[in-house]
Amino acid sequence: MLRGVHVVVLITAPSRDEGEKVARILVEKRLAACVNVVEGVTSIYRWRGSVERSSEVLLVAKTTLEKLPALIDAVRSVHSYEVPEIVALPIIAGFEKYLDWVSEEVSER
Repeated sequence: MLRGVHVVVLITAPSRDEGEKVARILVEKRLAACVNVVEGVTSIYRWRGSVERSSEVLLVAKTTLEKLPALIDAVRSVHSYEVPEIVALPIIAGFEKYLDWVSEEVSER
């Protein structure tokens, strides 16, 4: 089934501890239904004129487009990076019951 309102948000963090802190805040505030914390990510990027390499964790958050602005604000308020990666990708299709669960978990109760 096509769904235009759900997104996957990719966020990197410098450590598992910080990643889990961000993930917990997003779920507790109902800004994401679920956040996976994936260890072992190596990031190579350009920063202030130099090519850098860092070990990071990748957060994969499932939420709705409606919640995205508040999610971005929440991440920025606790993240240690000056410019954290927060990238939303549309979910164009998926298991309907899962997407319904995502919507339910991020809804106001």
